[in-house]
Amino acid sequence: MTVKTVALSALLLALAVGAAQAEPARINLTANQQAIHTAKNSAAVALLPPGFTFAVPGKLTVVVSALNSPPLSVLAEDNRTRIGSDIDMARLLAESLGLELNLVPASWEQWPLGIASGKYDVALFNIAVTRERKTRFDFATYRTDTLSFSVRTHSPIQTINKPADVAGLKVIVGSGTNQENILLTWDKQNRAQGLKAAQPVYVTDDAAASLALQSGRVDAFFGPHSTAVYKAALTGTTRVVGNGPRSAWVAATTRKGNGLAAALSEAINGTLRSGEYDRVLARWGESDERIARSQVNPPGMGDGPADELPDKAG
Repeated sequence: MTVKTVALSALLLALAVGAAQAEPARINLTANQQAIHTAKNSAAVALLPPGFTFAVPGKLTVVVSALNSPPLSVLAEDNRTRIGSDIDMARLLAESLGLELNLVPASWEQWPLGIASGKYDVALFNIAVTRERKTRFDFATYRTDTLSFSVRTHSPIQTINKPADVAGLKVIVGSGTNQENILLTWDKQNRAQGLKAAQPVYVTDDAAASLALQSGRVDAFFGPHSTAVYKAALTGTTRVVGNGPRSAWVAATTRKGNGLAAALSEAINGTLRSGEYDRVLARWGESDERIARSQVNPPGMGDGPADELPDKAG
């Protein structure tokens, strides 16, 4: 067994133990393996473009994170079945459209090309709507999201909320993500003011990120708020010390101009009306990220000063 495999197994064990001990009333990994189902939504089906060609006939192929990033995506007790809020949402989308779910775990780097080529119908990767991404993809919103900074529990760092707070720090970020863009922008501002440079650190998986943080090789992790809070509650080895500069719409992502986004948006709105949407968010501790209704291609990050984003400081 490799060091990487051992580290991943240790992380999964910590999550399982934490689920049983740290916060059983809020998130129950065992109970959450039971699927939440919804009825076929005729209004959503009617919005599918005539003759629409799915990646796999009769199925909705949804690409999700292969990493263990709870509550978005994590392995169940059998170490094979993927569960999480994004997986639950994928099932609701497929069933609303009267299709079988074809779930494909992949890395973050794989979804853009897979969506653009038609290999996948939909990507659910905690993808934020941005002006640049809207030139290449279409979106149907399903949550809001804040980015948060996490540090190890005994770190001397108490707060990270502004550019000066990251000066001189080594910060884990995902390549090609909004958090990377924010960190690099903050670092540029800091350098212009003569402050120490921040160093973005890129790792290949969640276990490696956790080990780097706990060993002190990096100072902080910058990623989705829901994941940061979940890990802090379940493992007790990290704590959240601040948020990024703004919230964003998180959306189901599909190929630009293929007409699928409108059907996805109606599917989400149907589950909002029937209650399954709220059941999913509640059992994964994401109710504070609820949306009132799904929108297609709303103003996103980079669209302007106001951006019409969820309520959160700019």
